[in-house]
Amino acid sequence: MHFFIGNKEERLAKRLQGGEKDALKDFYSLYAEYLTAVCARYVTDEEDLKDVFQDALVQILSHIREFNYRGAGSLQAWVSRIAVNQSLKYLKERHQNELARLSWDVPDEEENDDPPINDIPPEVLQEMIRQLPTGYRTVFNLYVFENKSHQEIAQILGISTNTSCSQFSRAKNLLVKKITAYNNSKQQPR
Repeated sequence: MHFFIGNKEERLAKRLQGGEKDALKDFYSLYAEYLTAVCARYVTDEEDLKDVFQDALVQILSHIREFNYRGAGSLQAWVSRIAVNQSLKYLKERHQNELARLSWDVPDEEENDDPPINDIPPEVLQEMIRQLPTGYRTVFNLYVFENKSHQEIAQILGISTNTSCSQFSRAKNLLVKKITAYNNSKQQPR
């Protein structure tokens, strides 16, 4: 089955590179929801999210000829990277002051134990992440979802490695509080 997905993805990429009009419609139906979700991890305002998504699509279509198929999942990884980069570009442009404040050395909170998350619906957990302050959310997403190191995050955002580590720790602690509150609300009898 993985082979079929890879072949389908490769054919779609070639059709897009060849300028087929139907390929654009197929691409949109396959990737629009996914790309919106990727952008939504970073951009919480709905109108801005639409703009970032559209900018990502423009970048993808403008650079599709540069894409080299490298096996199943490579197109998705490539478009995901573009969506993340467009989201980060938006954050840098619109939230420059907030990202600059990340370098303030505020003492870390005490780390909490990780609460159970297995019973939390993914959409609820995603909303909790979206509610994090922009700086926390950005570092958290880059570390958890994009598998970036704190050194890479620091370079991407123009902050120190220690700041990236502390922002991740604060994001995690805030999520622990939100998850604990959610779990406690579900355990109370009604």
